[in-house]
Amino acid sequence: MLNSLSTHPSLIITDSQVFAQVQPLTPEGTKLTSFSVLMARHKGDIDTFREGADALMNLPKNGKVLIAEACSHIPQNEDIGRVKLPKMLRKKFGDDLQIDIVSGNDFPDDLSQYDVVIHCGACMFTRRHVLSRVRRAKAQNIPITNYGITIAALTNILNKVTI
Repeated sequence: MLNSLSTHPSLIITDSQVFAQVQPLTPEGTKLTSFSVLMARHKGDIDTFREGADALMNLPKNGKVLIAEACSHIPQNEDIGRVKLPKMLRKKFGDDLQIDIVSGNDFPDDLSQYDVVIHCGACMFTRRHVLSRVRRAKAQNIPITNYGITIAALTNILNKVTI
């Protein structure tokens, strides 16, 4: 499809889950991002999320991660927060990695037991709500990031993704 265009697009927005497949196909000079990364910028604190990804990539072998989903939907077979991200994290950091998952308003007050928080894109939350969670994590010195930034970091293309 890209080769059939007379000029390359200036931006490609994809699903974070296919970053690894789309990035090699992205023409030079074309920026790449995802819905989750756009939401991180729009509703969250992109600089804090970037720092959170750096902390994530330095997790100890038996680290503890909190995955926070905004919505409380019924999980699907290949749910990103409950299946795909934990699988990617364990592949990178090993089976000793501890992962807790919360959804909806079940975000813990005390985050001190976690090495990092990975938040969804928060399409169901307001910016104010997301930033309150970011502030809570920062107040407790717990790094926080989001799904898209995490996937880009885990697939080694964060430096190639427009944030």
